[in-house]
Amino acid sequence: MKILQRRAKRNASMPQTSGLSARMTGYQSLLSARWQALSPRDQLALIALSAFLLLFGGGYGGYSVHQAANNSKSEYHEQVADYFWLRAQAANIDGNALNAANTADGTAALPPASSVSTLLNNSGIVDAQVIANGDAVQLSFNHASQAVVSTALGKLEQQGWQFTQLSMQQDLITKAIQVQATVSS
Repeated sequence: MKILQRRAKRNASMPQTSGLSARMTGYQSLLSARWQALSPRDQLALIALSAFLLLFGGGYGGYSVHQAANNSKSEYHEQVADYFWLRAQAANIDGNALNAANTADGTAALPPASSVSTLLNNSGIVDAQVIANGDAVQLSFNHASQAVVSTALGKLEQQGWQFTQLSMQQDLITKAIQVQATVSS
């Protein structure tokens, strides 16, 4: 019966407002009534517990934020150190290895047989037979112009290919030069 009387008293004392402010006022008055119903010893214990939880939660939160900031700072310093170490090592990078790995336009290098075939096609030699044989590349072609053949073989040497075998013969009737060679890089 006392519970019903408290509810009726509480409902009568609450102003008739709408929305969120009415609910907040209701909760506030309910908490105030419950706080007043506690004994002074319980009120003191609840205040002490609330203070402890507030200090513990705030302290731990601050500590975890501080640790995250320190970790982020140390990772940043490591990355900066790595960057400057790489810049210091730039002089030690083998330029020939970079050129072998990349072509002039920055794309990945072609396989050796394709590279030789492309170089011969760009020199004016079409229908060359190019076959990869382990680390070496075997090539065979015919061409009528000695100047074109000489230019193509010179370009192969300029690109770092070394001739391990070279055979050139000229057909007496057609005057075409037949070239058979094995090159390695």
